[in-house]
Amino acid sequence: MMARTKRSRRSYGAGEWGRNRVRIFPDPKTGLFQIEWRENGRRLSRSLRHRDWARAKRQADQFAAGFIDAPSGKAEAKPEPLTLERLFDIYGKEVTPAKGAHTRQHDRTSMRMFLRFFGRNRDPATLSQRDWDRFIRERRAGRIGPSGRPVADRTVEYDLKFLIAVLNWGSKSRDERGRLLLDRNPLRGLRTPTEKNPTRVVLAEEEYRALLKVSRRVDWRFRVALVLAHETGHRIGAIRQLRWSDVDFEGGTIVWRAEHDKSGFEHVTPVTGEALDALKEARSWNPSTGDAPILPAPRSPSACMGAALAQGWWDRAEKLAGLEPKPGRGWHSLRRKFASDLMDQPLKVLCQLGGWKTAKTVLRCYQRADEGQLRKALEDRRRARG
Repeated sequence: MMARTKRSRRSYGAGEWGRNRVRIFPDPKTGLFQIEWRENGRRLSRSLRHRDWARAKRQADQFAAGFIDAPSGKAEAKPEPLTLERLFDIYGKEVTPAKGAHTRQHDRTSMRMFLRFFGRNRDPATLSQRDWDRFIRERRAGRIGPSGRPVADRTVEYDLKFLIAVLNWGSKSRDERGRLLLDRNPLRGLRTPTEKNPTRVVLAEEEYRALLKVSRRVDWRFRVALVLAHETGHRIGAIRQLRWSDVDFEGGTIVWRAEHDKSGFEHVTPVTGEALDALKEARSWNPSTGDAPILPAPRSPSACMGAALAQGWWDRAEKLAGLEPKPGRGWHSLRRKFASDLMDQPLKVLCQLGGWKTAKTVLRCYQRADEGQLRKALEDRRRARG
């Protein structure tokens, strides 16, 4: 038996001439692969109903070797068994690209981690409670995962929610022949671990002032990012990737692009005078226009500053400001400060200003009343009753 590939026409032949010769090639109109063979002196062909080159080649080899029935017969070729690798590959091509940049990266990282842990050829339908529990133990201990360090339950929950999303999607999606990729989600109903007392630090006003005081000693980009994070309440990832075309100095607004937002929420917000002053300072250091980054990387002016650099500058500023290290205090603590400072505003207004899609997230993860706000509420009640 012989097999060869014609590179120029993207066709593939298997078997021997005059005996079991078979050829596959793409339909020029639809792109779907066709299989062609001879039967009783007649040339016959049929669509394979897919565009997977490697799969089509395997089908040609199997037919030529007699492992599957003739494509013209009533018996169809047996479908390839679905592996975890193939399920992730389909999901990664059809679903992941529509997500935000941060989530796309997490999808890719999680896929690699689960494939190493469960095995590339694992049948996803065979996943069970034992696999679920084993993954939780190993991930918590840091024996698997990109960092190699122990992680909190919140991280484990985030990883498992991705796996559940893929399996749910597979149980509702069909292949080219109309068959479900998965009959059901084998892990449906299992409980993900949740952080009982997550550390959600809110940056205090005096801490912000201390950081602002030393910000210029760190870098002008750090100062601008610090002010924008405080005045807009947005994530550092969205701030790092702002472009000059996103800022309207005359109207006093910023466009927050969907591709740079964790939840893919594109919106426009007005900004304060302090934020505009910081942007003008950035322009004095970086007099670019158009789609050039507002906060360029020090060694690559055409690229945005990176996340690791932003975190390194934050750590340096804490030391210069004399702040004792505190777990959970970082760029995101400014986002919580923004939500807490504006607690007296309608949630609809706050969500639009800070780029939150739902009020539930704000109430659960971001807002925290301080003692002054609690006392003021009691005093207002007393006056109302009086």
